[in-house]
Formats: sequence, structure tokens, C-alpha cells
Amino acid sequence: MSLLDDIRELQATAGAELASADDADALEAWRIRYLGSKGAVKSAMQQLKEVPREEKPEAGKALNALKNSLQSAYDAKAASQQTGTGPRRTVEDITLPGEAPRVGHAHVLTQTIDEICEIFARMGFAVASGPEVEDERHNFEALNIPPSHPARDELDNFYIDEQVMLRSQTSTVQIRVMENQQPPVRVVSPGRVYRPDTVDATHSFMFHQLEGLYVDEGVTMVDLKTSIDQFCKAYFGHEVATRFRPSFFPFTEPSAEVDVWFTFADGRQDWMELGGCGMVDPNVLEAVGYDSERYTGWAFGMGIERMVMVRHQIPDIRLLYESDVRFLHQF
Repeated sequence: MSLLDDIRELQATAGAELASADDADALEAWRIRYLGSKGAVKSAMQQLKEVPREEKPEAGKALNALKNSLQSAYDAKAASQQTGTGPRRTVEDITLPGEAPRVGHAHVLTQTIDEICEIFARMGFAVASGPEVEDERHNFEALNIPPSHPARDELDNFYIDEQVMLRSQTSTVQIRVMENQQPPVRVVSPGRVYRPDTVDATHSFMFHQLEGLYVDEGVTMVDLKTSIDQFCKAYFGHEVATRFRPSFFPFTEPSAEVDVWFTFADGRQDWMELGGCGMVDPNVLEAVGYDSERYTGWAFGMGIERMVMVRHQIPDIRLLYESDVRFLHQF
């Protein structure tokens, strides 16, 4: 192959590679490879001395044409990148202010749980937790719920086998705490619970509860009413009122439902049920080895989703579990 053939091949190869040089780095690499001091054009010119005398004029003219052609093509490509008419060249303006990365925050349910626990911490309550997969003893038997009680029906619980289930209430934690600690006991235990409810605007098969427990010598119903009333004023505002309606729970006696007088988004005012409470049944104290003649206590359970929905005027519980960050970023 003659030098003229090499020049024609070099022209074609360089042109094709220049066309694919889409950014400043690729263009600079092309310039060094073909037009640099050790590039392909320089190497071809060094071969001119080996060409026969009669062919040198034509070969020299072809080399100069190659060099000028490639240089012109390079200059045009570089200019197009600078002006934006060709592939864009990335240019960073270091004088511009930086863009802060998007930082997430705790879910509104987590925020609420933390706030509730902080309120009770100021009252001297510690935070306790327990497993979400429980046995029947902790979920029912130790809480004075006999086998015949309808709350143990298979249709109302998520049973894994005959003795193991997803807990249906955070009251299971109070049993585990009392099994491992002698009075005084003063804890709150937030967490998920599971019940096969039909999902709608106010119900879900999974939701969050807050369990409270206080056991010591001389604990009375007055302590229970005062603690819950103070919590409601701290969380909902000092203008709220609370009332206690007689009720029945197997693990407390006497028992009550707690209502809060609340002003809703549409301006109407009404009582809203917050949860259940009562004095710990002596059978529950005996089940964990406490002397029911010496110790008394109270317990309560509240639905966290309900408090979140009322406080933030959220109309549908399902919004709390969806992944739409536009909704979640409001809180």
C-alpha cells in the first residue's frame, strides 16, 4: 500500500471518529490522536522521506491537504460545541450556589408516636416494645380473656397456627413488661397491631396503638383520669375536654371509654372516642406473679391513626399508607 493510499484511509478514519466525538473530552482525545505532535498526521509526514523522488510532490501535497482538512474539521467541531449548535459541552459554573439535596423526614405516624412518647416521658413513663408475632398466652390468656371469649375467634384474628398469631393489641407488651419487672411499672408501648377488618376510610387490617401501664402501691382511678386528661390537653390543646364512659374490658375493672370534645375541620363540635382504659384486673396482676392485694394499676389503649387523622384533618386512613410523597411532605 502506497503513502497516498494511507492518506486516503487516514482521512476516512479520522472523519468518522470526529463525527462521533460528542463532548469536549472526546474531541480533545481526537485532536491528540490525529493532530498532536505524536499524532497520525505527523507520523505520515515522516514517511514522506521514503517516497520515491518523482512521487514526493504529489504525496506532499496530499499530506498538507490532509492536515488542513482535519484541522478545519476540528476547529468547526470545537466551535459548534462552544456555541451549542453541536453536541453540548458540559461546563460547570463554580460561582453558582449549590443545590441542596432533597432530605426526607419522618412519616407523620412516626412523628406522632415520638411526640406522644415525649409527652408521657415528661410524666415519668418509659417506652417499651414487644414482638408483633405473639402467642395466645400473652395476647389473650394472661389478659384475662378466656377461650370462650369472642375476641379469640379465628375470624377476628390473624392466626399463624393454633397457638401463634399476629398480635391484635399492644396490651401484650404490658404482660411481657410485668413478667420481667417488679413494681413500680410505668411504661407506654406504641406499635403495630393486626385485625382482619375490612379496609375503608376509617379501618385497616394493620394500624398502630399506644398502650399505657402504671402499676404501684396505692394507684387509683384518679391517677388514670388525671394522666389521660393531661395528655389530651398536651396533645390536642388546653381547650379540649375529656369524659369517661363506663365500659367493659376483660383485663380492666372498672373500665371506661375515653372521649375527647373536639372541633372538626367543618366547624362542628362533637365527642370523639379516643380509646379504652381502666384499672388493671387483679387476675392480670396474678397472672404475672404480682400480689394483687398489695399492688394496683391502670392501663389504657389508644388508636394512633385516629389521633393523627383528627389533628391533621385527614379524611381517609388509607392516605397514611400510600407512597404519594406529595401527601406525606405536608407534615
